[in-house]
Amino acid sequence: MSNDHQAYLAKRQLKRGTAGWILLAGLGVSYVISGDFAGWNFGIAQAGWAGFAIAAVLMGLMYLTLVLSLAEMSAAIPAAGGGYSFARQAMGPTGGFLTGLAVLIEYALAPAAIVIFIGSAVEALLGFNGPWVYAIFYLVFVGIHLAGVGEALKVMMVISGLAVFAIVATGVALVMHFDINNLFDIAMTDANGASEMLPLGWYGVWAALPFAMWLFLAVEGVPLAAEEAKDPGKDVPKGIIGAMVFLLFTALMVVVLVPGAAGAQAMGESAVPLVDALNATGNTSLATLVNVLGLAGLIASFFSIIYGYSRLVFALSRAGYLPKSLSLTTERKVPARALIVPGIFGFIASLSGEGDLMLAMAVVGATVSYALMALSHILLRIKQPELPRPYKTPGGVVTSGIALVLSLIALTGVYAFDPRAFFFTMGLFVIGAVYYFGYSRKHLVAKSADEEFAMLAEAESDLAAA
Repeated sequence: MSNDHQAYLAKRQLKRGTAGWILLAGLGVSYVISGDFAGWNFGIAQAGWAGFAIAAVLMGLMYLTLVLSLAEMSAAIPAAGGGYSFARQAMGPTGGFLTGLAVLIEYALAPAAIVIFIGSAVEALLGFNGPWVYAIFYLVFVGIHLAGVGEALKVMMVISGLAVFAIVATGVALVMHFDINNLFDIAMTDANGASEMLPLGWYGVWAALPFAMWLFLAVEGVPLAAEEAKDPGKDVPKGIIGAMVFLLFTALMVVVLVPGAAGAQAMGESAVPLVDALNATGNTSLATLVNVLGLAGLIASFFSIIYGYSRLVFALSRAGYLPKSLSLTTERKVPARALIVPGIFGFIASLSGEGDLMLAMAVVGATVSYALMALSHILLRIKQPELPRPYKTPGGVVTSGIALVLSLIALTGVYAFDPRAFFFTMGLFVIGAVYYFGYSRKHLVAKSADEEFAMLAEAESDLAAA
């Protein structure tokens, strides 16, 4: 390796061995946990309970098949870029960039949406809100990440634990009030295909898909921590599958018990369904506690997605897709600029105050990335059957094929719900493509993912021997 390459990569190192599989599973849960508190329930307003349940089952299947596919690729290609790295290995630099850009859109806009929801929660609890609230949360939690990954992930685990406690406590309190008739209390409309089970017809099921995704959105981010795992080949697959299984359990709990106790119509109109369901059933003290801990759930997702976008920006920058200065790391092996710069952009986006729009745009980025990741799994099985795979996806390409089809269907669901989000996000893709084809394609650090990983491994070996 040339001295130039060694010097370049020496300044772009992450801290190894800081995360075992339990911590990675906790990271996956924390990415998503805010979605159990609110957002999914608006899907009931779009489709009725049964319609939303269909959407939730489809999206749960999409995420499960995607996670099983990612588990295989993350064990075989344990790099900080996660899905971007897999796509680059399978489809070359352009496929890698498009996948990375899609994930970046998701991870840059999701915190903007969440911090707007945090502002609303703070207003409900303390009576104030506004851009300075958003700024405080960005400053505090980016600052914690700057202190180091070990410290950040420990803080994340504590916050996520509080949020999980709130969800489980809510489920226990509501189970005695469950009445199946409450699930079907939305009046039938004159929409095409409408029935008592599907009061808003099949179009409602289609439009509810983005809200069903909110129950699992961002769990795919676990492989972004691969370079910091103790044993990536074992820890990342166990972590992401463990997170997904747990999230399926919490999703089932809130989707069934909350509207089953307080009514589907009321929950479809509620901004805080868990809290309103508890109040409606006489659990007012617990409702107050869950209201506070719901804020913890929002913070957990906000906090962990900041971690995710920093590792993605780091990986894209180190490879030359984004300005290379963004991948410089501190003495603590923290990618400081990859934390700060996207945080600034996210804060600017949050000033719109349109959390629903930010969320829908994040979902567009997510669904595009899911389709490309699933395609990557299929192509790697075909093109590189000899690639060492410590973990293999059950069902092989059939499993990833299901994820591919369902992700494309989910993408169209965003258009059904809010065409603005679809076209705005496509505009971001165009801007990114212009930058890539006009500049960064000619300044990549390596010709292929394999070459980049080999350079990184050699640099680490040289540095260890020095």
